[in-house]
Amino acid sequence: MSDTGEEVVARGDETRWPCDSCGAGLRFTPGAKQLTCGHCGHVQAIPDVPVSDRGHHLGEIALRQGLDNDLPRDAMEEPKATPCPNCGAVIEFQGASHATECPFCATPVVIGTGTHRQIKPQAVLPFALTEPQARDAMTKWLGRLWFAPNGLQEYARKGRAMTGVYTPYWTFDAATRSQYSGQRGVHYTEQQTVTVNGKRETRSVTKTRWSAKRGWVSRAFDDVLVLASRSLPQGYTQNLAPWKLDDLAPYRADYLAGFTAEGYTVPLEEGHQTARGIMEGIIRDDVRRDIGGDEQRIDRVSTDFSQETFKHILLPVWLAAYKYDGRTYRFVVNGQTGKVQGERPWSKIKIAIAVIILLVVLGAVIWGSQDPTVQRLLNDMG
Repeated sequence: MSDTGEEVVARGDETRWPCDSCGAGLRFTPGAKQLTCGHCGHVQAIPDVPVSDRGHHLGEIALRQGLDNDLPRDAMEEPKATPCPNCGAVIEFQGASHATECPFCATPVVIGTGTHRQIKPQAVLPFALTEPQARDAMTKWLGRLWFAPNGLQEYARKGRAMTGVYTPYWTFDAATRSQYSGQRGVHYTEQQTVTVNGKRETRSVTKTRWSAKRGWVSRAFDDVLVLASRSLPQGYTQNLAPWKLDDLAPYRADYLAGFTAEGYTVPLEEGHQTARGIMEGIIRDDVRRDIGGDEQRIDRVSTDFSQETFKHILLPVWLAAYKYDGRTYRFVVNGQTGKVQGERPWSKIKIAIAVIILLVVLGAVIWGSQDPTVQRLLNDMG
């Protein structure tokens, strides 16, 4: 049985979700808390966790336990996974699958025989968009890129289905109290008399009066999000935000049925350091607001962190990797909101045509400005 009560059959290193009606494999249905049989259409619901129990099941873990590798056994797992030989992404295999194509670089991947222990996800954000909806969002995004090759747009429109990938993230919570010292700058105006071209003029000059400022600021951080994968550029995933983390569900393997999951490759300690940097940037903004005035200088900030916890969560991403004209182009779609990011392809032909048109227009403008008839017309209008 899975942790949802649905029947899960395991044989050796294979796991599958059998349909109660025909025995075929079930697949999680985006946008609905249910599993659907692709063979007979039978639907099996995924039961909800009571609202009163969500906090417990979402599984916030004390950060110190994670950093000290002192987690309970049920917080760890040994997924069936293997690294991609090309890009290094750790691909986790669901169901009875033993071979697939890396969704990040389109390299064939076959599962190995080794295992590795890792922190089990505490929560998952289920897919809300179906593959056709994600493909439509990507196609519209490509259509807005004026200089994208037509061939790539057509290839993407008619190409293979996108891959639904659950991407690993860390989230971090903390209570902070920061002591700071700095300076507040207040603008004021002085009148100065200057000589310009032999004439005396009076001008207003803005200056800044500085005064020392000390104080404290406090902030509680909740779910500071850090990507736990190195498979995609940070810019791609950062620009997929915002995510509606209020829709996180307690982790269940059922949500992964029929999808690909990526194992984390950014360790907890590294993720924590990244989160600290994000928090410190926000704290400095708080300090500037507390200093006030028209300008601020920060000399020192000393922060105490407490009540630190973390979660390992999975977020939904539809991903396509297309090989076109000898190059791989990658596109990602937020599986919750439909926001699209990707590598911007350029068409040399379209750029050349645009340059020619621009030169023609500029030539026409220059010619027109030199033509006597046009000049007389412009003078008459003036």
